[in-house]
Amino acid sequence: MDAAKLNQLKQFVEQVKSNPSILTDPSLSFFRDYLESLGAQLPPSPYEHGDSKSGSFVVEESDDDMADMDGGKGNADEEVEEDEIVESDIELEGETVEPDSDPPQKMGDPSVEVTEESRDAAQAAKAKAVEAISEGNLEEAIENLTEAILLNPTSAIMYGTRASVYIKMKKPNAAIRDANAALEINPDSAKGYKSRGMAKAMLGHWEEAAKDLHLASTLDYDEEIKAVLKEVEPNAHRIEEHRRKYERLHKEREERKIERERQRRRAEAQAAYEKAKKQEESSSSKKPGGFPGGMPGGFPGGMPGGFPGGMPGGMPGGMPGGMPGGMPGGMPGGMPGFPGSMPGGVPGNVDFGKILKDPELMAAFSDPEVMAALQDVMKNPANLSKHQGNPKVAPVIAKMMSEFAGPK
Repeated sequence: MDAAKLNQLKQFVEQVKSNPSILTDPSLSFFRDYLESLGAQLPPSPYEHGDSKSGSFVVEESDDDMADMDGGKGNADEEVEEDEIVESDIELEGETVEPDSDPPQKMGDPSVEVTEESRDAAQAAKAKAVEAISEGNLEEAIENLTEAILLNPTSAIMYGTRASVYIKMKKPNAAIRDANAALEINPDSAKGYKSRGMAKAMLGHWEEAAKDLHLASTLDYDEEIKAVLKEVEPNAHRIEEHRRKYERLHKEREERKIERERQRRRAEAQAAYEKAKKQEESSSSKKPGGFPGGMPGGFPGGMPGGFPGGMPGGMPGGMPGGMPGGMPGGMPGGMPGFPGSMPGGVPGNVDFGKILKDPELMAAFSDPEVMAALQDVMKNPANLSKHQGNPKVAPVIAKMMSEFAGPK
């Protein structure tokens, strides 16, 4: 590389390092596209909106950015709509022609039997065509080659030669038809790939043209193929880079959409959980009874004197109107499975003062399920049996009966 140009390039790179916004200049859009195709992260261009020719992809703010702009008051459930990605134009070089719309040329019948005489006649017609081509009489050359094809429709060379004449006449569609016929007869026809590749280039089908011309060069390389490839390949590369760029943008946009949907569902699930939790807490606080506050049917309004500061030494003789000598209609035979229970039902000499000082029991009393079970048993001691299998309730009642019974 020329030393002066290399020095200029170094100076440009230093300017970009000190001021990356230089790359937002519309005249450098080709350089931005190239850097992005390599995976580079560039500052957003103020020109990349619908009023710019160089690009129209609008980068939307992220959810976090929107939250910052709203002062943290944004609704997490709001959908963030992104503009559709509109692809920019591709700067391509090279001349193209309007597609020819002439009726299809005459083609040979592959079922016709080719004799030695017809093959020789076909070669003679081809020779006349070659002479006409050298004199610039392309229409005459087409007539002679058509005669040769009708005489020998099994010759890929005849079709390939006529295709090359159509290219000189700037009739790419006719050339493609002949090239396809040549390749159908001989899939390794270098002239067939070459003619079709050149015709595709004339129509601006750069990627297809590059593919055919590369195949032709591997089969029979010549300088004409090299010259056409020199024009075709840069355009094919630009198209490929353009396609990769927008495939990446579409993929990133879809990934952002999926992530927003995931966050929305997570927010909905969290909101539903919080709502259910509040409803459960509200329902638990409204349940009647409990310790303290009294159990329905047991300690309405609590015991006179309240807890704590109730009757020292427990409640010998039971509570007035409550459980003298055990619960009325107690449980003959005691409470099976509860150590420390006494025949005749639940004893009335449980020391509730000790219960209120036991942190384990007080913690258990805060569980709505435990309190509901205790209230159920207080209402009807016969219901004790249905709570014996509950791992939360059974240990609480057992501890009350075995450890906190007062003097008999």
